[in-house]
Amino acid sequence: MNRFNPICKIESELRKGMRLTKCRKCGCMKESLENLQTSFSALTPEDSSDLLANIGNWLKQMEPIRYSCLGCDHCFPAAATNLFNEAFPEISESQTQSCVFKISENRWPPVAGEYHAFCDGSACPVAVSTLASTELAERLALLRPKELCIVGKTETENIGIDKIIKNTVTNPTIKYLLITGKDPEGHFSGRTLLSLRTNGVDENMKVIGSPGRRPILKNVTRNEVKVFRKQVQVVEMMGCEDEEKIVEKIRQLSRKVGTSYASEQSCGITKTVQISEAPTICAKEPAKVKTDKAGYFVIIPQSEKRIIVVEHYNYDNTLLRIIEGKEARSIYWTIIENGWVTQLSHAAYLGRELTKAELSICMGFKYVQDGA
Repeated sequence: MNRFNPICKIESELRKGMRLTKCRKCGCMKESLENLQTSFSALTPEDSSDLLANIGNWLKQMEPIRYSCLGCDHCFPAAATNLFNEAFPEISESQTQSCVFKISENRWPPVAGEYHAFCDGSACPVAVSTLASTELAERLALLRPKELCIVGKTETENIGIDKIIKNTVTNPTIKYLLITGKDPEGHFSGRTLLSLRTNGVDENMKVIGSPGRRPILKNVTRNEVKVFRKQVQVVEMMGCEDEEKIVEKIRQLSRKVGTSYASEQSCGITKTVQISEAPTICAKEPAKVKTDKAGYFVIIPQSEKRIIVVEHYNYDNTLLRIIEGKEARSIYWTIIENGWVTQLSHAAYLGRELTKAELSICMGFKYVQDGA
């Protein structure tokens, strides 16, 4: 196979990523492998059989997912997906992605996220995205210039931008979105925001001209995108992590708003937007708790050894096995993968109790196991 073949390049990116522990625990890698497996199976080019076999093996090597995306400077699965989209655009549109978040009607911002919101009225017309520079968002939040309305990271070119749109169009105070920090390579959330500003979206809600791996906005409507592009000016300072320069820019932008915003407010103009939302389900206690026929567990944290011991019994109180581990996650995955728990409610209970046991070792408090 020619080394410049796009399939060869895709395989190279995936192989580099799978050598890293962080990638093997990342939802971004797992989702990309699954999507590429499906897409290549549909395409079935003659020279992709080896890659399909490798993808199958890599999926087996994936570890329990610990994060959806780390926003790395170079994202190997995102780079691989971008290469696929460029080489096979007719297939890339069929890829799917799960992306749902909760919206609250009674507060602003309506969409939860890792951000700091300070809205005090018309005097704070600037929102700031620090892209993949998480610590920069924290530093700006500590400085908290009075002109700053909301600040947070944006690591993905789809859900991250969905949230920005929801949280800005529901606050007519926000007139500027200042893009700062490092643009995550592969996802290119910053460049996607710039493309959204310039080009908008196509009929499939894909941001036109975005270099991101999957710049499709699934949680916003076309009208919300229209309002966002009309209401908010996107200002680019990508690469800048100097908080003093960013604060000065925030103040310059606020001064530019000047009297135009105040006169607009005095005229009684309102710009409230009805945003789309997923249903919210209220949690409730179960009508009846089912016992797990696979047995029950006794959890014993051993602080001196810094391990958690889990005893598995059947219902005649016969000890079936003992599971030991240092982390809650490794223990409950061992239990689940071996089929030693059969009820979802029991699995959820184990996850909660094992986490408490792990915290008791780390923080030094006495662990008491709750009833199921």
